Amino acid sequence: MAKDKNRDDELNQEDLFDEDASTPEEPVDEGADEGADEDVDEQRDGDDAGDGSARGANGQPGAAGRPGKFERLTHDEGDVRKLTGMYKNWFLDYASYVILERAVPHVEDGLKPVQRRILHAMKVVDDGRYNKVANLVGQTMQYHPHGDASIKDALVQLGQKDLLIDCQGNWGNILTGDEAAAGRYIEARLSKFALEVVFNKKTTEWMLSYDGRKEEPVTLPIKFPLLLAQGSDGIAVGLASKILPHNFNELINASIAHLQGREFQLYPDFPTGGMADVSRYNDGLRGGTVKVRAKISKIDKRTLAITEIPYTTTTESIKESIIKANEKGKIKIRKVDDNTADKVEIIIQVAPDESSDKTIDALYAFTDCEVSIAPNACVIWDDKPHFLGVSEILRRSADHTRSLLGQELQIRLGELNEAWHAASLERIFIENKLYQLIEGCRTREEAYAAVDKGLEPFKKQLRREVTLEDVQRLTELKFIRISRYDSEKADNEIRQIEEDIKTTQYHLDHLTEYAVAWYERIRDKYGKGRERRTELREFDSIEATKVAVTNAKLYVDRAEGFFGIGKTMKDAEFVCDCSDIDDVIVFTKDGRYVIRKVIEKDYFDKGIYYIGIFKRNDERTIYNVLYRDGKNGPLMMKRCAIKGITRDKVYNITKGTPKSEILYMSVNPNGEAEVLKIYFKPRPRLKKVIVDLDFSTLAIKGRQSQGNLFSRYGIHKIVLKERGTSTLGGQNIWFDEDVRRLNADGRGRLLGEFKGDDKLIVWTAKNQYYITGYDLGQHFPDDTTYVGRFSPERVYSLCYYDHELKYYYLKRFTAEMSDKMQEFLDPEDRFVCVTERSGATLEITYKGAQASRPADLIDVDEFVGVKSHRAKGKRLTTYEVDTLRMIEPELPPEPEPSDDEEADGDQLTDASDETAQFDDSKEDTSRQSVSKEASAGIVSESGLPPAGSHAGGVEFEIERPKGDADQMVDPEQLNLF
Repeated sequence: MAKDKNRDDELNQEDLFDEDASTPEEPVDEGADEGADEDVDEQRDGDDAGDGSARGANGQPGAAGRPGKFERLTHDEGDVRKLTGMYKNWFLDYASYVILERAVPHVEDGLKPVQRRILHAMKVVDDGRYNKVANLVGQTMQYHPHGDASIKDALVQLGQKDLLIDCQGNWGNILTGDEAAAGRYIEARLSKFALEVVFNKKTTEWMLSYDGRKEEPVTLPIKFPLLLAQGSDGIAVGLASKILPHNFNELINASIAHLQGREFQLYPDFPTGGMADVSRYNDGLRGGTVKVRAKISKIDKRTLAITEIPYTTTTESIKESIIKANEKGKIKIRKVDDNTADKVEIIIQVAPDESSDKTIDALYAFTDCEVSIAPNACVIWDDKPHFLGVSEILRRSADHTRSLLGQELQIRLGELNEAWHAASLERIFIENKLYQLIEGCRTREEAYAAVDKGLEPFKKQLRREVTLEDVQRLTELKFIRISRYDSEKADNEIRQIEEDIKTTQYHLDHLTEYAVAWYERIRDKYGKGRERRTELREFDSIEATKVAVTNAKLYVDRAEGFFGIGKTMKDAEFVCDCSDIDDVIVFTKDGRYVIRKVIEKDYFDKGIYYIGIFKRNDERTIYNVLYRDGKNGPLMMKRCAIKGITRDKVYNITKGTPKSEILYMSVNPNGEAEVLKIYFKPRPRLKKVIVDLDFSTLAIKGRQSQGNLFSRYGIHKIVLKERGTSTLGGQNIWFDEDVRRLNADGRGRLLGEFKGDDKLIVWTAKNQYYITGYDLGQHFPDDTTYVGRFSPERVYSLCYYDHELKYYYLKRFTAEMSDKMQEFLDPEDRFVCVTERSGATLEITYKGAQASRPADLIDVDEFVGVKSHRAKGKRLTTYEVDTLRMIEPELPPEPEPSDDEEADGDQLTDASDETAQFDDSKEDTSRQSVSKEASAGIVSESGLPPAGSHAGGVEFEIERPKGDADQMVDPEQLNLF
């Protein structure tokens, strides 16, 4: 089927969906393509032929000449037009129309056709007063061949962007999602910005409207990157466009940077505010993504407030998503109230037994408080859709603006030259009394000829030829104008025109500088109040399993090998509370283990030895294992961490030898290493029947390690001699200032090694501080200025400016242990500098009348004593201060590692932090088995078999020191698991 060569405006598919006009296309052999298309169509005709008996050997119509099925359906017969043929021929036209005329904006003015027609209609009826939206919709229908509903919706969307249209009345609320009032109740007019930037009849290209009665612009001569300022989205046939809004002032700055040849970077800015992670923005092209989060702050320990929401959401949708997440058990809240009016305010009451920090992360993970937006910058350029990055769109917009300004200057220059020519002719005509030449002329032609002849001596003074129109205009001058002609005033006007011509020509010769000045004037005039609303920051990844509420209970049937959270498992052994999105790790007695997603009921294998919640990439959870390698093999011991493995894949904690068996295993969340007392079965040559197994002496290795040889003798009984203490030492904590979160992954500033009850001190920009723990999941205030280790003995020496007394003060104080906000300065006082080191010196320099005074050096420790943070301090000076600077002494060199620090494998541990070992004199301590209720196997929150059970014929007991006979042993308190 040959291509239709008669349609000049037809778009083939390769051109229609061209991704980038700037990409050179490879030459194509059109003749070869046409031949290939013909071959394909001939084959289709043959395949779709009707009766097989009417076909020839090659599949073509037979001797009877009966047409094929495809041909009968698509080819017209007389006056009858086949619907399938119309679809086949016109679908590309329809797709082209939807893409070019409805859904995708134009790169030059950033508008879709309906938006362009709305603005043009508003300009036509603009008289400075408001017009009813219903009237504007009717005016636009003269240009737009579609219904009034689509026009009104597009007009409301333009008005809500608060840039081109000045609105009056209820135009809806983008925060709550409330719709605008009916068109007969609301009014609109063009904004001053639109009147100055969008319209210019002299540089507009016009075309006839759909019915030929009116003229409408092809594109509006907009001298501003409107497409990037407003954003746009639309769904066409075969493609879609989604361009995010950007900041007004940043767009102008980027345009100036491009015109001046400098680099720039653009990121979206949303009218709803919030926080955005643009690390994968990809310049707005396909494949990129922007994560947008609501701004959530803590009012108190049990109250959260959402003050800004993500783009594409509303307060109503966020509230509904929070309620649904609470109903599904993903989060725990008591109440949520939406108090939004002109500003967002959603108040969330957290459940009493839930952490507010964990709830914030859960809101981001399970509700619309965090959304991902996939940009797709598709625009119309050169009558084709193109995928251009926002940087390229801005470059083309800036170049187009410079071109439009050049056109305006050229038009202005032409008008000034015409004005100078007309004024010069008029002066020559009147001052030389050439109007007297008209006397005696009986016809117009004679008068025109006489005046033209009289102008001959003066034509050399003019800048262009004198035309018949010029002569006609001179002969039509009124006598009163000639009689009142002021030569001096006329000369001044001509000189002013000449100055304007010179200025305009200068701007044309320096068009780039003129365009930069244009942008700067627009920014200064309209940029106030359009500061960035969306905060750009990197987000830490939130693992849903870590912040999900424990809304389920995990049960296990060890003998049969079933486990799950369903109702059918409630008669089995309870393991622990969990979430329905958690992973569980399951061990069997022979050492095999697997990671599974928790479901209603699942099966692994009979003889489950351990089951518990699995935390991926957890380096501090250590598994201490004692196992027999094979049926009668040696006893092996190992310590390992299981960080990341493939879900549903079976692994082995032992060597994998058949009939291997776990004799003892503990799961330790903080790397605890217990001491076991091992009783061997008596043998003739066995000298020592009782041996201690101290797991702290083993190095922590990978999960695939075989472990170390413990013994080759059989074990009679295993007794827990000593509870384990952590062998991992403290945990190094970093503070990532980009995301304002703590981490143990080495991102950001190292705060030090933390363990036990260590605390952090947090300073804010409101001159407040509070004390908190080092929980990695906590959130810090948005105005946090400093996070560091807290020490109750540390003295802070602080300089500040008192806003009431107008003097500088120095105060020294220690921070109080309190998790409540403490004000160390009045909020209006200006913080200057602070130091934590003793022996610091304060340098004061002066200005004004004391500018020649030498700088003073003050010993901070001697100047004022240490008092409460509420104390005012001591005034530094009454002179006018220029600068204050703390000079800190150098830190002493770090001490060398002591002999008490010894290496355990590849880790350095402090022997002084380890629990002392029991000596042989304590071997006569009494032992007592765990209660019968615990050993019955009804409840085991540890996930391990209850104490007193047997593994491989080996009894496991817990040994307790003398004097504890009246206390029951709680296996959970042993930190074994």
